[in-house]
Amino acid sequence: MLHVVHHPAYDARFPANHRFPMGKYRHLMDILRSENIVSEDHLHQPGSASAGWLQLVHDPAYVDQVIHSKVPETVEKEIGFPVSDLVSARARFATAGTVLAAQLALEHGIACNTAGGSHHARREQGAGFCTFNDVGVAASVLLAAGDIERALVVDLDVHQGDGTADIFSDNGAVFTFSMHGARNYPTRKIPSDLDIELPDGTGDDAYLEMLAEYLPGLLAASNPQLVFYNAGVDPHMDDRLGRLKLTDGGLARRDAAVIGFFRQHGIPVCGVIGGGYSFNIDAVARRHSILFRTAAEFTGSSYLR
Repeated sequence: MLHVVHHPAYDARFPANHRFPMGKYRHLMDILRSENIVSEDHLHQPGSASAGWLQLVHDPAYVDQVIHSKVPETVEKEIGFPVSDLVSARARFATAGTVLAAQLALEHGIACNTAGGSHHARREQGAGFCTFNDVGVAASVLLAAGDIERALVVDLDVHQGDGTADIFSDNGAVFTFSMHGARNYPTRKIPSDLDIELPDGTGDDAYLEMLAEYLPGLLAASNPQLVFYNAGVDPHMDDRLGRLKLTDGGLARRDAAVIGFFRQHGIPVCGVIGGGYSFNIDAVARRHSILFRTAAEFTGSSYLR
């Protein structure tokens, strides 16, 4: 079965009407259990990310501010919510969760975190509902340990991965790719190694044709030993912040295209859930569950390295 990483601390217990749907993490795990997408012996709980890990990609002063829940109000406004003790813990556990999922992916071929994809967090600070850049930290931890020498970030969240691009702008070991809505957040985009901008209203077929066109080139350009896949569901037609028109079926086809392509080339994939916005927590959690349902299809022996 699929190896899944989760921690109860991923849910920082925001009010139900908060614009960031914090309850989706807990609800997603309920769905994965109820639909037998994960078994308890394939469920893993991370510890808390150390300051040393976080400082590999973030300014030490900012790391200290988050750990001690003393982030300046000006930065909290850019993040989108106050960094309370619960938010601080959530950021550290979710980051460690992506590190653990990446390690499990190297061992088993594929693994997914039920959080992660906080791609707006830059070197200096967080932004856009993102406190720490978990993919940035995970890639940097594995590189520093010598577990990998090259990684690829495939970011299909509807918002451009500006923080990840910032973190790896001078690091040739990590190739960053972002395919996102052209007119969506952030206003000031930091160039990835490759950015593809999509017009408002892009639907399943046009989206998938574009993705299929670029996957072979990404493989050739990066020659990765591990792929970090940000499977944000905010390109969905019903997403509150998305502006694109993907359906549930389109998201499933997208996830299968990415995971299948790299697994067929023997490359491990670490999946993170990225963004998804709705006041209907059940609806957005079910969209996120598509990643896990799809990833589970690629855990068989035919996809082993």
